Amino acid sequence: MNSISPIILTQGLSRDFKSNRAVDRLDISIQPGELFGIVGPDGAGKTTTLRLLAGLLDISDGSAQVVGFNLKKNPESVKPKVGYMAQEFSLYAELSVLENLTFFAELYDLDKNQMRERRDSLLEFAGLTEFKQRRADKLSGGMQKKLSLACTLIHNPPLLLLDEPTTGVDPISRREFWNILTDLHLHGTTILISTPYMDEADRCTRVGLMYQGRLVECAPPHEIRANLKGELVEITPSDWKQALQLLEDLPGIIAIQTYGESLHILVNSVDEQLPEIKNVLHKHDIKYQNVRQTSARMEEAFISLIRQIEA
Repeated sequence: MNSISPIILTQGLSRDFKSNRAVDRLDISIQPGELFGIVGPDGAGKTTTLRLLAGLLDISDGSAQVVGFNLKKNPESVKPKVGYMAQEFSLYAELSVLENLTFFAELYDLDKNQMRERRDSLLEFAGLTEFKQRRADKLSGGMQKKLSLACTLIHNPPLLLLDEPTTGVDPISRREFWNILTDLHLHGTTILISTPYMDEADRCTRVGLMYQGRLVECAPPHEIRANLKGELVEITPSDWKQALQLLEDLPGIIAIQTYGESLHILVNSVDEQLPEIKNVLHKHDIKYQNVRQTSARMEEAFISLIRQIEA
């Protein structure tokens, strides 16, 4: 039985900017058809990683194979096989939706029949058909993101590299964008996406956490959540700021995260710590409601991982 070669394989991949190492000895293997998410705080190296894999930056050290091409020897070779979408809107603002798609189709040497077929298909796929004559700078933020994705897809690449594509758009546009990505994934497109949103990370087949240029965790979302040490309590106190100050140094409490006026408290044992939490709040006349044990979300898991690394 023949094993399938990874569509992305890096070994010790590194990139230096003067004295700063933005990506540090990155080892990653992504299989064809995966929807792989990269998360991490600002400055973790996510954008640099995607630009390296798109052949847009030179490799300082290590190696990277992308869609069968050696990026260190010939980074230009991978570009026709990859669709790269930057964070910032980078299309031609003065051109219409249709003109932008036509420009990118010509850039990738599509013939007239291919161009027409791909253009019409992507307009419908992205929900932009009725806006095809509108200038790109007159589109909403969500529509601009969908146009950017359509232009990225015009040459039908097997691999998409998307750098925080939904940052700054409204929740409805974000959901619509992810519906498009899910459809692409189900039809076999490999997607590597960086995202600041933990609910998006939860939709990926695997997730990698980057921190200070290094990949410090890589697993399916359910495994990352399951590896969170401790048990989680959610509580909504009448004064969450005072409650936070009173509870954060209590024995048995691992970490506390705020969500609006609610506290998510990670403890060694709910049975042991919850009575003490209630007792402390009662002593200081802080009322509370909605007390319940809950399952960890990706956000709790990743914040906990970051704090362990920083400790």
